[in-house]
Amino acid sequence: MKLSNIFLPLLAGLALALTGCDSFLDIQPVGKVIPTTAPEFRALITEAYTTVPDDRGLASFRSDEVLLDATMSVNDLGSYLDIWRWNDDTPDENTATFKWRQFYHVLFIANYVIESEQLMTDGSTSEIRQMVGEAYMLRALMHFNLANLHAPAYTECDPAATKAVPLKLDSDVEGVLSRNTLEEVYASVLADIDSAEEYLNVDTWDLGLNYRFNVLSADALRSRVYLYMGRWKDAREASDRVLAVQNTLANVSAGCPNEYNSVENIVALEQVMSAQYSRAFKVDRNFYRMYASTDLRRRAYYNQVTSSNILLIKGGSNTYSCTLRVGEMLLNAAEAAWHQQAYDEAAEYLLTLQRARFSDGGAAKETEVAAMTNDELLDEILTERARELAFEGHRWFDLRRTGQPRLERTYKGETYVLEQGDPRYTIRIPSEAITVNPGLAD
Repeated sequence: MKLSNIFLPLLAGLALALTGCDSFLDIQPVGKVIPTTAPEFRALITEAYTTVPDDRGLASFRSDEVLLDATMSVNDLGSYLDIWRWNDDTPDENTATFKWRQFYHVLFIANYVIESEQLMTDGSTSEIRQMVGEAYMLRALMHFNLANLHAPAYTECDPAATKAVPLKLDSDVEGVLSRNTLEEVYASVLADIDSAEEYLNVDTWDLGLNYRFNVLSADALRSRVYLYMGRWKDAREASDRVLAVQNTLANVSAGCPNEYNSVENIVALEQVMSAQYSRAFKVDRNFYRMYASTDLRRRAYYNQVTSSNILLIKGGSNTYSCTLRVGEMLLNAAEAAWHQQAYDEAAEYLLTLQRARFSDGGAAKETEVAAMTNDELLDEILTERARELAFEGHRWFDLRRTGQPRLERTYKGETYVLEQGDPRYTIRIPSEAITVNPGLAD
């Protein structure tokens, strides 16, 4: 649902949120409606859902999943080539930009809904509380994604001393925002998930409405956040709580697990690989080679037209809408268990997924995994994570938090390198945001 006349004055005022230059007055002009009823607030929060940025998909162009070459359209190369080759200093003027302002648009709406809990009318208590819980989850997810795009990885720095992104925890559009530390951002994300958990009361949404956060989503997002923090015990426990309720894996021969109607889907919110992105690249050949011939995902996820022309299937429409799902929970648990030195349990989480993904029921993987050293097991868990969650917005974030390896690519005979630990593993805050708020550069 798009808003035509609900809350438009306040949304327009969001442009001022990073400047603090002007007052924002007269928010109820003639012909405009400030939401007061529960249905009006549901429309408002639906607007926030539809505005969630697809920047995790755009970041995939920087990862090892994507191939660009001279056969791509001139327009697509103009938009994505400099992102793909990590040219952040002198990008083409047509280069796609990360949607910083759009994140804060969503945050503004989420904050307004949270602040308006006691003002909503014509709705049941459970309905109103559910919406507030969803707003807390949106606020947590937006801050988490912003931090993983525009701040160093939590496990690769001193979070208490590292500046990240500004926290936006109210709907005031006049204050000038400054960057919080990474530790503060993650603490706020976890606090918002805790608050959301107290409010969320819908266990399952009907298909078509399952982009909304439900009760299980709180632990599912916790699982991811704790994993990124290296809090292995907490990550595994959150994953286990999710898997105790929802653990069915999709049949990938019948459909991709990131489809909105998949049995795996916990929250079907983000369309990470939009049609615009999906049409603009080929799948990197080395990435594709990670899939064995017995891997069912090889055909489910990709269309190999020729040996050098591999196209993505699991993206390009809103059918592929997914934020949290069962496959990720198993992989989060496997990685966390390994770091707890619970190697047998880590292998079992991994094999639970692999049995559903290989044509032999994972028999060959059972043998391989049994023969692995502990270090090889971790490598297999991380490789399986790359295969399973490919093009769902995880790969760039995973590369950042697991050693930031050296990446190399070639375009028209010229080689481009992202060195191990390269500062470009952190995407710069967009220049237009710094222009209106120079303090963001500090």
